Amino acid sequence: MKKFKIAVIPGDGIGKEVILEGVKLLEEIERLDGGITFSCTEFPWGCGYYKKTGKMAEDGFMEILNDYDAVYLGAVGDPDVPDNMSLRELLFKIRQGFDEYVNLRPIKLLKGAKCPLNTVTSPKDVDIIVVRENSEGEYSGAGERLYRGTCNEIALQTGVFSRKGTERIIRYAFELARKEKKTLTSISKGNALNYSMVFWDEIFDEVSKEYPDVETYSCLVDAACMYFVKEPWRFQVIVTSNLFGDIITDLGAAVAGGMGLAAGANINPERIYPSMFETIHGSAPDIAGRGIADPFAAMWAVSQMMEHFGFNKWSEAIIEAIDGVLVDGIYIPHDLGGNASTAEAGAAVRKKLAEII
Repeated sequence: MKKFKIAVIPGDGIGKEVILEGVKLLEEIERLDGGITFSCTEFPWGCGYYKKTGKMAEDGFMEILNDYDAVYLGAVGDPDVPDNMSLRELLFKIRQGFDEYVNLRPIKLLKGAKCPLNTVTSPKDVDIIVVRENSEGEYSGAGERLYRGTCNEIALQTGVFSRKGTERIIRYAFELARKEKKTLTSISKGNALNYSMVFWDEIFDEVSKEYPDVETYSCLVDAACMYFVKEPWRFQVIVTSNLFGDIITDLGAAVAGGMGLAAGANINPERIYPSMFETIHGSAPDIAGRGIADPFAAMWAVSQMMEHFGFNKWSEAIIEAIDGVLVDGIYIPHDLGGNASTAEAGAAVRKKLAEII
């Protein structure tokens, strides 16, 4: 019997609703498999916790999480809490503190999902894995505010690109492209960012010499955004910086059907620390509590968790089950044009999973 301890952080807003469906999915996998058990412990951290205590999480929360095999995160955010507080004091602390330097975001058009682009004629046209640097770069937090409150006030935001950090994310992407037998595109902005992105481009070229079997391309981020809309089939595996990866994956989510189908994995490849699996949508306070949030992204995050644990059968079956529900067209969440509740859509995926297995 293989046992896994999962730290569950539902967070705020609809995070609590969609994560519940993901936990039920873990329970269904446990029931169907018979050889896996998941022990889930829920933590009340997030903006709601901040409004009560002045902290996003309790003191020593990283030491608590380090005792788990994975972290499962819903969504954080509240109109009354500054976004920089909710991100930096919880999400970024986990990513950086656990050295989760790989952010994997699949951009995959399912057969039952609706793509808004008339140039896309087949789900095969949109099948991308974005490998985003997740621990430094533009989100390193380095910078300063000078001369506050004066007409000469200055804000400095420093992007930090180390050779170690840049090389290891690029190498990870090359290994993934080699394993999957796919092309690899580096997305940067070396024509304008004359230090950080030139450095990035140079290291990409250096590492590429070790992988002569991997077909490579380089693309400026503005051009890449255009191609995401006009010709998304250009891309298979992408490697890019923290900021650019954040932006293009939201664009990619829209191309692949919407944020309700967008999940992300924050990976510590060395497995020294737990990895974190999350939805990439927000807490959506405008619909929170109404029972209409789309649970599919939270369930896709479980698929990524299963792949990380080495259960590829379950990882693939979950995606097949989500797609099966979309193709059936009965229990479609509101954001995808249907009227199914969160619970109904989640139950439909679990039922479909049982049929597949």
